Amino acid sequence: MDQEYERRLLRQINVQNLPAEARVTCSPISVKSGDRFIPTRAGSNWSINFHYANENCRSPGQNHKAKDASSDSGKDTVTYAALLRNELLGAGIESVSDFHADERRHAVNSHGTHSLFQYTIHSKRVPFDSDNEVSPYSLSPLTNKSHKLLRSPRKPARKISKIPFKVLDAPELQDDFYLNLVDWSAGNSLSVGLGACVYLWSACTSQVTRLCDLSVDGDSVTSVCWNERGSLVAVGTHKGYVQIWDAAGGRKLTILEGHSARVGALAWNGEQLSSGSRDRVILQRDIRTPPSAERRLQGHRQEVCGLKWSPDHQHLASGGNDNKLLVWNSSSLLPVQQYSNHLAAVKAIAWSPHQHGLLASGGGTADRCLRFWNTLTGQALQSTDTGSQVCNLAWSKHANELVSTHGYSQNQILVWKYPSLTQVAKLTGHSYRVLYLAVSPDGEAIVTGAGDETLRFWNIFSKTRCTKESKSVLNLFTRIR
Repeated sequence: MDQEYERRLLRQINVQNLPAEARVTCSPISVKSGDRFIPTRAGSNWSINFHYANENCRSPGQNHKAKDASSDSGKDTVTYAALLRNELLGAGIESVSDFHADERRHAVNSHGTHSLFQYTIHSKRVPFDSDNEVSPYSLSPLTNKSHKLLRSPRKPARKISKIPFKVLDAPELQDDFYLNLVDWSAGNSLSVGLGACVYLWSACTSQVTRLCDLSVDGDSVTSVCWNERGSLVAVGTHKGYVQIWDAAGGRKLTILEGHSARVGALAWNGEQLSSGSRDRVILQRDIRTPPSAERRLQGHRQEVCGLKWSPDHQHLASGGNDNKLLVWNSSSLLPVQQYSNHLAAVKAIAWSPHQHGLLASGGGTADRCLRFWNTLTGQALQSTDTGSQVCNLAWSKHANELVSTHGYSQNQILVWKYPSLTQVAKLTGHSYRVLYLAVSPDGEAIVTGAGDETLRFWNIFSKTRCTKESKSVLNLFTRIR
């Protein structure tokens, strides 16, 4: 046997026979090198390190978004960080507010030391149906605190007052489903048709003035509508006339003829005025041109009771007592789209200011449904049964919400969130059908009118508009210097 090999073999046997302590110090392998490096973690504060890791991995812009309480992505980031802290560190956070408090506590006690792993012995187990314990049959790997964190509300629900902030008497306000007798101007004035008269109420000064009286002609008011600037008022009459009035000067500018029956629906489109009548005809006229330049739109088989122009001024939606919803463009004499899903008269019509081509409509007593349409493709999107006659619709200017007023048999006002169609609020107070609806120029309040001869003002929509600047490279206005 080779002597060198025998010497190494004997040295290895002697090392194995030594005690463990001596073997570690005498082993030439342990003295020379090791196969891996294990750092010392005894003095590490894992809660603080975890917090710093989350902060360092974000950019400054992302940190600003996470601190924004109104940002959904920021709330998701905070919730995710709290969830990780619960599962990895056992922080026991049950809500986002607790997470912020935990962050402040760790910032103050940054010099304390904690162990990474904590072991506890539960001497008593809470029944699984308790609120403090997850079911033993649950397959979720999350702890009880994390489940509470996920179930906690993301943001407080918006509170809408159940009572109106103002109530005005409106004697002789007719209880007629096919009329439109209330409108709110861009100048913050309310026009109301009461019997044979039109009254203007200023929301700034609460002053009431009488604009016109049709009783001298043996006529009555069937519809009112402000133009977009809020300077002119169109008044439809029972005899089929449309009068144009200067609100500031209190004088009549012109009378438009052409209808053979009452005019129950009016809609402005710039300097053009569309009028719908019981004679089943829609007349579209420019008030600056002679009456011979009018356009006659014939598509309904019964009275036209709803008219609304789209926000881009390109399409007119009309609803009639024949249960039809028609869409017209600005040049054709025939409807470009026709919807026949409603089972009752369609008076409630509203174009969405948030989504191009989105149209909402509501049916009468035999239908009771809210329906939504994509007029770009002609597709029916979704519908919901409201449980009562739909009289009016209006979208919020600030949020993707809309309000509907109802008649038989609930006489209620409903606020909906779109597209989930969940009810945000239900307001009651009118004892008759809520036939009339108008939105304030700032988009915060609405006014409703009913056959109980009252006008009620409600604060229902949020007061803040989203003012986030678009970061898209397609937005050329962000590139202008």
